[in-house]
Amino acid sequence: MADAFLLSAVRTPIGKYLGSLAEVPAPQLGAVAVAEAVRRTRVPAEQVEEVILGNVLQAGVGQNPARQAALQAGLPNSIAAFTVNKVCGSGLKAVMLAAQAVRAGDAELLVAGGAESMSRAPYLLFGVRAGWKYGDQKAVDAMIHDGLWCAFENWHMGEAAEHIAAKCGVSRSEQDRFAAQSHHRAAA
Repeated sequence: MADAFLLSAVRTPIGKYLGSLAEVPAPQLGAVAVAEAVRRTRVPAEQVEEVILGNVLQAGVGQNPARQAALQAGLPNSIAAFTVNKVCGSGLKAVMLAAQAVRAGDAELLVAGGAESMSRAPYLLFGVRAGWKYGDQKAVDAMIHDGLWCAFENWHMGEAAEHIAAKCGVSRSEQDRFAAQSHHRAAA
């Protein structure tokens, strides 16, 4: 089994909700990171075999955001790409899948990560395709519906985090200490 290595690591641009990057689609944000990650490796783009990107809020983004990002990053049209949606773990799952492909001998060089734009999540109009016949209708926030609402427990993901913390016996102060420690490590 082959070992998998990270050759470079790049963050997508980060902005605040409805801020300066609000009009930039997730695939375009991802393309910036993909292009820079490949550039930093000094490996020719033609040697990349596949791009795997996580993306959760896909409504209105267009087909296969990973492929869009790959092509916008200047990678050849011959490179395969696919998008992963595992909610909050999408980008990490993309990296795991790339590592698995290398270890299994299915590929040697992949680009993996994730890109998201909460600001660009549209409002959904369920039922409009068949035609609204009578009365008031509701617009549904795709950011909450597709990204922040548990389809199984019918609760906001913030409530899920509190439920799991209580179930596992992790106090709020322990969570805060861990978060602060993680932040300090990331800044180091």
